[in-house]
Amino acid sequence: MKSRKELIREYKERQKPAGVFQVKNIQNGKVLLGSSLNLEGALNKHQFMLTAGGHLNKALQRDWNEYGSDQFVFEILEVAEVKDDPNFNLGDELTLLEQIWLEQLQPFGERGYNTDANIRQA
Repeated sequence: MKSRKELIREYKERQKPAGVFQVKNIQNGKVLLGSSLNLEGALNKHQFMLTAGGHLNKALQRDWNEYGSDQFVFEILEVAEVKDDPNFNLGDELTLLEQIWLEQLQPFGERGYNTDANIRQA
C-alpha cells in the first residue's frame, strides 16, 4: 500500500489535461468559453470564484447570483491531444482549439460572457 506522501507526489507529477471548457447558463444559453493547460484547476477556480461571489466577469457573476448555481454547468468541450512528436507544442495545439471553439460558439454579446477572444487561463 502506498503512503500518503507517495500518493501526493504521484498526483502532482501526473499529466494534467489541457483543453477548452465552458461555463454555461442553462437558463439563457450564454457561455463563458475558456481554455487552460490545466483544465481541472481552471474549472475549480471559476466555480470557487462564482460561489464566493468574487468572479472577475461581472455579467457572469450577476447571472450566477440571479439564477443560482444549479442553473450553470461546467463542461470540458475538448481535451488537447498530446502527440509523441519532438515538434509538438501543447500551447500551439491549445491555440488552435481555442480558435475552433471561439468560431463555433461566438461567446460574445447576447451569446456569451466573453469580452474578447483571449480565453486562455493561467
